[in-house]
Amino acid sequence: MDPALGPPEKMAEKRDELTPMMRQYHDLCARYDDALVLFQVGDFYEAFCGAAERTARLLEIALTSREDSTGEYPMAGIPIDNAESYIETLLEAGYRVAVADQVEEPGESPGVVERAVTRVITPGTLTEDELLASDDNNFVAALAGDPHSSGQTEDELALALLDVSTGDFLATSSSANETIADEVSRFDPSEAIVGPNAPTDLLPETCMVTPFDPNTFERERAEDTLSQYVRNPDALLASAVEISVCGALLAYAEYVRGGAHEGERGEDERSGGDDGDGANRGESADTSSEETRLEYITHLTRYDPREYLLLDAVALESLELFEPRAVQGREDATLVDVLDETACALGGRRLRDWIRRPLLEPRRIDARLDAVEELQSDVQTRESLHDDLRAVYDLERLIGRISRERANARDLRSLHDTLAVVPDVRENLADADCERLLDLHERLDPLADVRELIDGGIVSDPPIEITEGGIIADGYDEHLDELRSTARDGKQWIDDLEDRERERTGIDSLKVGYNSVHGYYIEVTNPNLESVPENYERRQTLKNSERFVTPELKEREDQIVGAEERADEHEYELFREIRRRIADEVERVQDLADALATLDALVSLADVAAQYDYCRPELLEHETGDDGSGLEIEIDGGRHPVVERTQESFVPNDAQLTPEQRLAIITGPNMSGKSTYMRQVAQIVLLAQVGSFVPATAARLTPVDRIFTRVGASDDIAGGRSTFMVEMDELATILEEADERSLVLLDEVGRGTSTADGLAIAQAITEHLHDDVGATTLFATHHHPLTELADDLESAFALHFEVERCDDDVVFHHDIAPGAATGSYGVAVATVAGVPDEVVERSRELVVDAAERDSGVSLEGGDGGERDDPTSAVASADGGESPVESRPSLGDEADADEVPADVADELRALDLAHLTPVEALTELDRLKRLLEE
Repeated sequence: MDPALGPPEKMAEKRDELTPMMRQYHDLCARYDDALVLFQVGDFYEAFCGAAERTARLLEIALTSREDSTGEYPMAGIPIDNAESYIETLLEAGYRVAVADQVEEPGESPGVVERAVTRVITPGTLTEDELLASDDNNFVAALAGDPHSSGQTEDELALALLDVSTGDFLATSSSANETIADEVSRFDPSEAIVGPNAPTDLLPETCMVTPFDPNTFERERAEDTLSQYVRNPDALLASAVEISVCGALLAYAEYVRGGAHEGERGEDERSGGDDGDGANRGESADTSSEETRLEYITHLTRYDPREYLLLDAVALESLELFEPRAVQGREDATLVDVLDETACALGGRRLRDWIRRPLLEPRRIDARLDAVEELQSDVQTRESLHDDLRAVYDLERLIGRISRERANARDLRSLHDTLAVVPDVRENLADADCERLLDLHERLDPLADVRELIDGGIVSDPPIEITEGGIIADGYDEHLDELRSTARDGKQWIDDLEDRERERTGIDSLKVGYNSVHGYYIEVTNPNLESVPENYERRQTLKNSERFVTPELKEREDQIVGAEERADEHEYELFREIRRRIADEVERVQDLADALATLDALVSLADVAAQYDYCRPELLEHETGDDGSGLEIEIDGGRHPVVERTQESFVPNDAQLTPEQRLAIITGPNMSGKSTYMRQVAQIVLLAQVGSFVPATAARLTPVDRIFTRVGASDDIAGGRSTFMVEMDELATILEEADERSLVLLDEVGRGTSTADGLAIAQAITEHLHDDVGATTLFATHHHPLTELADDLESAFALHFEVERCDDDVVFHHDIAPGAATGSYGVAVATVAGVPDEVVERSRELVVDAAERDSGVSLEGGDGGERDDPTSAVASADGGESPVESRPSLGDEADADEVPADVADELRALDLAHLTPVEALTELDRLKRLLEE
């Protein structure tokens, strides 16, 4: 963002010489010096001077100029009717936008029409539907530490989050910076304000940090602000720091709405005057603080991150919950995409929140599962509910606009149409069995009084504009009906006037017409001017005709226009009254929205379960085992919920993780399914804790407190970190924060350095996770010597993905089985990937040479025919290792004369001529182990 968005220096120097309109612009720029001011001039929002040059360049619009007594200066403008698309571009460029609207009509006061900033638009405080994604929240955050902090990491940090468009308001705190960083990643705010002693490095790069008055974070001031929204903040929140961030965040939300001194008018109530200084009706603000209070923010939820399954930024990305990792490919290949069959925006946001914050307590999870199971089994009810919910508008944002006095008549009709389906939704739930659905049935308030108010007061198909009449239904207000009747009677008189005057004058071509400049007139063509009566008064001369008016016509015109103007004014006031009365019911509307959102999310989960053959998971209570771990994950026929939708076929696999066997070392070739398998286990666990059925034939598990992932390779070029350094940073976090209730996924740890270093790191990590952390772990690796740990570590075991050799090719069956893989088949994978034949053949030669050096055994023996492919047993192209690499040969530890008789007998019995190289090496490795016992 440009460092100085305030008024240009030359303008500031000449302020007293500026025209009244430009003085207004200067003062608003000075007051909102951190934003780009868009200043209403007629039908356009204008920027001037340097701001105009920046705006024209960014928006690719024409740069013009304006001249007055102080000189000529640049000007650029955008049409008000299409402002949102331009504002979106400014936001993406890093600007905050202060919208200065005309807040009075011309002639209401002498001089230039008054303008005021009615809203400051920033990435985190959007309320315009055109700029918001309907299926997710848009949060602005406040972050602060203890103002008396010593600067140590154990000092408390507090985080508040607010969605200005819906009123969702959350707060938490922790003495661990990492916990707050995880929560920031979980909610992904678009913008943040930062208070005392708060490290900004906890915020993602995509989050705009906005400077804001630090005094708003002071305890007393924050508490005063918060007390306008929340009763007894001290009892609800856990600390003074939480009060500080919540109060400051509300102050910021009030600021972007437009200050009390600035005035308030709805975005749908603006239109232009003919000379740039005119406006239609505005809403002047009172000077009380009530004018800036956001009435629709009625609930503050204080939560503890430990109440939910914790997912840090790495896990959110690795598991592809909301964003796909692949640069190319399907954009909808995420977990939320495959689960989201919601019918309305409310349900879509609720489902995303459940995925963002899976539950921990089996009782709460089972309550959701009971509802999903009942809806899944009752097809007719589920489909009826889905059809009804499709008619539900976004009540949370609707009531927000209504409370902010930015809703038009169509918004009120949308609320009415939503309320109209609530009785049918209640009827569909009347015979529900489970407690959760019965509770929703009770909470579905039809708001009959609000619906009747809208139905009786607003026409069924109102215009968008609310200041030009035609929105209040006939019969709602007696005075309005009288004014309309007067206007109708006058227009009927005028409709009859043409026939009467033709008959009276004998001029058959005489016409009665109207335009906005000259009003009503009688038009007579030039050849008939001699027949014009004496009482006709000339009003306008045209090329081929003259226009006249009579005293009686002028009287009727005044009567009609006066009645219409008074009707429009009265109708507008009636609309505002209806809107205010609905705003008074904000909490009831929000409670209904909450119930509908929950129901829609449950119906979506049930629909997915029914369509894709998901099963209900069994949730177990935590029971600490002998080794300190209480996790149990048993999955029969598990499937990856995303991958199975994107591929023609998918091979299900089981998972068996218990306190006695909690560390699985998984080997197998690339492309065999190791990463997919690990992710599917984690996603099935996560889905179960969301309260969803899972893609499996059966699942039984203990809720997991946290999921850690180290999956996939990436670097941080901007941060100066290599792929290996990123990997080590993520591993350090896992080793420091994981415990016996964590699920850890590790994929190819140690691959970014030398083989010896990588193997050493991988083994040390495995031992630490087993011995000291006790976490349930899935470790996929090409370091085949790690499989020996399955024998050495009490709770470790080996799994591998099976591969079948067919001549020079390999076939991946994607089936997981006990034990270690015989190799990584790297060269075979290179062949499948389309690596040129000459490179593949050279790779085969090199791996044969390496195998012979390391094992001391010639791999070119046999029957003298074509050499078998040894690449499945030796170092692969992606860094895999031979099961015998770095291990001593048989002769290093035992003389031939000392070989036990049973081992010697087995050696003699080997038919070496018919063994493949991999089988020969496997036998040598097995016999070596017998010698070591």
